Amino acid sequence: MIELRRIPVNGVDLNVAVTGQGPPVLLLHGFPHTWELWTDVMAGLSGQYRLIAPDLRGFGASGRTEGGYDAGSLADDAAGLLEALDAGPAAVIGIDAGTPPAFLLALRRPDLVRRLVVMESLLGTLPGAEDFLANGAPWWFGFHSVPGLAESVIEGHEDRYVDWFLDTGTQGDGVRPEIRDAFVRAYTGREALRCAFSYYRAMPISAEQIRRATASARLTVPTMAVGAHPVGTALERQLRPLTDDLTGHLLEDCGHIIPLHRPNALLALLHPFLEDASDGQLSR
Repeated sequence: MIELRRIPVNGVDLNVAVTGQGPPVLLLHGFPHTWELWTDVMAGLSGQYRLIAPDLRGFGASGRTEGGYDAGSLADDAAGLLEALDAGPAAVIGIDAGTPPAFLLALRRPDLVRRLVVMESLLGTLPGAEDFLANGAPWWFGFHSVPGLAESVIEGHEDRYVDWFLDTGTQGDGVRPEIRDAFVRAYTGREALRCAFSYYRAMPISAEQIRRATASARLTVPTMAVGAHPVGTALERQLRPLTDDLTGHLLEDCGHIIPLHRPNALLALLHPFLEDASDGQLSR
């Protein structure tokens, strides 16, 4: 059974879904998602792990703030959450908007991260993604980045906008109605949209944080990069020069929203990676 808890971290109350017992696994969602992105993954892992899936700051039912949407602040939120739950070191899994903070958390606080899985995102302007960005960033990055613009256009049409991302991100397969409806509710209203787009507006800050962090540190925790469509192997190529222990996988015939589009394929990768006997982790 999934328990929803409100946990104060770094001046914001996070809505956190918790289930299962065993070594902790922190799950960080992206846009336009909530913790429910991980529903199938949590069902597949809860027999062996303690799953911790927050709504990121400003997303879903978590508290809304004026700032703090850069990757460094979101990484601090994740660290604070693990410490509040006495749940480190944890395996950390991030996708889309959850990938940069997951990466910075592992880079800055390897004491809190025993394994890292990142999916379908880029790490700022690090080399390796030139092919993916050859024709420029996806159109919505610029649209979302202009303060006040996207929310003024989308308000009142949130369902159609979210549906476009869900259908495109699952290559037209869509997602189950109850999860789709949860996402639409979470992104309805001017303030909900402002917070979601604040992540994009903070991207230049996040990119600089990543650049500075990787200039003086390497990623030492075992890491797995999982690509699908459209990011493919770009994230793996960014990670390869600065990661000591990297495994890369490309899921063919899989859309961007991997945990909902191909959950069984993702679980087939996660189980052996998280279970690696060399971790020596005891259940908490």
